[in-house]
Amino acid sequence: MGDEHNPGHAAPEGRAPWERPIADPDYREATGHRRRRDGESGRRALDDDPSEQLSVAELMQKMGRTAPVASGGRRARPDEAEDGDEIDEAPGIAEPEAQSPSGFDAEATEIIPAVTDAPPADSWSGHAPEPEEPNWVEQAVTTASPQAVGTPNRSRLAENKTRKRRKALVVGRSMVAFVAVMALLATGTVWGYLRSAEGRFSQIAALDTDSADIVDPGGQMGDENYLIVGTDTRAGASGAIGAGTVEDAEGARSDTVMLVHVPADRSRVVAVSFPRDLDVERPVCQAWDNDTGTYTDETYPAADGDKLNATYALGGPKCLVKVIQKMSGLQIKHFVGMDFAGFESMVDTVGGVNVCIPQPLIDGELGNVLPVAGNQTLDGRKALDYVRARHVEAEGNGDYGRIKRQQLFLSALLREAMSSKVLFDPGKLNGFINAFTRATFVEGVDTRSLLTLGQSLRNVDAGAVTFITVPTAGTNDWGNEIPRLDDIKAIFQAIIDDQPLPGEERTSGDKKETTPAPAPDITELASAPEELSVQVSNGSGVSGLAAGTADRLAAYGFGIYSVGNYSSTSRQTIVRFAPGLEAEAATLASAIPGAVLESTSGLGSIVEVVLGTEFDGTLTAPAAPGTPVDSGPTRISVEEDAELPADLAVTNATDNPCA
Repeated sequence: MGDEHNPGHAAPEGRAPWERPIADPDYREATGHRRRRDGESGRRALDDDPSEQLSVAELMQKMGRTAPVASGGRRARPDEAEDGDEIDEAPGIAEPEAQSPSGFDAEATEIIPAVTDAPPADSWSGHAPEPEEPNWVEQAVTTASPQAVGTPNRSRLAENKTRKRRKALVVGRSMVAFVAVMALLATGTVWGYLRSAEGRFSQIAALDTDSADIVDPGGQMGDENYLIVGTDTRAGASGAIGAGTVEDAEGARSDTVMLVHVPADRSRVVAVSFPRDLDVERPVCQAWDNDTGTYTDETYPAADGDKLNATYALGGPKCLVKVIQKMSGLQIKHFVGMDFAGFESMVDTVGGVNVCIPQPLIDGELGNVLPVAGNQTLDGRKALDYVRARHVEAEGNGDYGRIKRQQLFLSALLREAMSSKVLFDPGKLNGFINAFTRATFVEGVDTRSLLTLGQSLRNVDAGAVTFITVPTAGTNDWGNEIPRLDDIKAIFQAIIDDQPLPGEERTSGDKKETTPAPAPDITELASAPEELSVQVSNGSGVSGLAAGTADRLAAYGFGIYSVGNYSSTSRQTIVRFAPGLEAEAATLASAIPGAVLESTSGLGSIVEVVLGTEFDGTLTAPAAPGTPVDSGPTRISVEEDAELPADLAVTNATDNPCA
């Protein structure tokens, strides 16, 4: 650095020793520094001995490299030069004599050619030539005067335009940056977190997607149905947070059961709640071990008059799915179970959930849950008590008041989880996903399907999210809620048919009205049977008729998509199809004497045959592929809206309980 010169002199004006502006005359006078004159030596005298002499090879060895070797001799040192040779030597610096290390072949050193454009030898004076004294060294320090720059005589209007352009440019760049960040967060971050959570889902067996209890599977093409279950378990973390102990109640029960339906057009969301004490018919079920999340070899026989939550306690997710699938007719494709501890953790992760309490919430078992009415933010523990309280005298409706609170709270939790303060906060988002995956056990759920579903629902209005509670007719002698089966059937028929629901406010994707219209006779060229996907539905009431007919149609080469029950009883045998599948429908009808063609919507690529009470079991070989086929007139389907019960309990996501 050179700061070893004159260490005893202090730098003027508080400068550090290494801050030496040699151009400053005051500094030179204060420190004694001056510029060298001709004849004076530089930093090192010519006769100074270097502290260490290294050859090129030695230097490269010290640096861990191998010296380049070339054929020929080594570079000549100055003392070996012949008379008259010019030596490429830096003036004023004596080149140290290289010493060859032991074992090093000096003769293999590469010869570096002499520089041909070096100055004449007589131009060297033995010392480095002193540059001319620059003029700025002798000039006094002066203050620079300000000078005008840019275009002179600019008007105020021009100046304003310039400032506006600069401001617009800054705002535009800021907006682009903001959009880029939001796009990254909304796609890359969310997807990254979901992908990282993929392996943390606890997978269990629950679904029965080929059940004969599914109503019109072809008509449910593209629909998504999630069975969400909150389990009442007292073991582990759930017991630690105050849910109780295993001495109070062993195993696990379904404390909350909610069936969420999303139609194929993603125009709405319908969530149907089932009371935990609902009286149900339990099918034959394999025993469930809640501690291990597996099924045992024990089997429970079918039974009438069982409570819904007890059905889960005995047969676990599989048994519960069978019961709900039979009652609803919906094809349950996804199962999500969660315990108390997971619920509390999810609420705390998003920073609590804001709800409005119309009156103080005092429970006969949990005590004074929320002593103050009005808007308030609930943490995980308070939220858990809020959705569990079922002995609230002020509500006077037992489990139904609890279900109503669960529906309102779930709406608020989803709004909180999908808000910008969670989606755009990596810490909260990651915590929410971790809490969800850590406390849930699932089947038919993965990160890709969740992300796809979320993206498809991004335009659904809050008014199109409806919560319904299945109606009951009081309790029986065992305290079970008696289901009103006809009304429940009408509710789910309305859901399958995409019928508008009470209180629902959809701005898009509403069910379209259909009116009867005559259609011409179909004359098409028959398709190959194996090209069809056939849904065989039993509308006759005769058990086993659909399965037997499906086997016989398969023997003719038809591809069978699924077998199930029709939503109602039909007198005629009907071949139902979507517009564009006239040839396929006519081909199927040619194998079923007396079948009537019916054009409808919602079947997609499926062709459905509904076996009516007049069907006598007769089948014939279908028309040969490519031959004309005429199956008579086609009718246009006109679906009548199901009559919903007048006292249906409905909650809309936009409802304000304090209003």
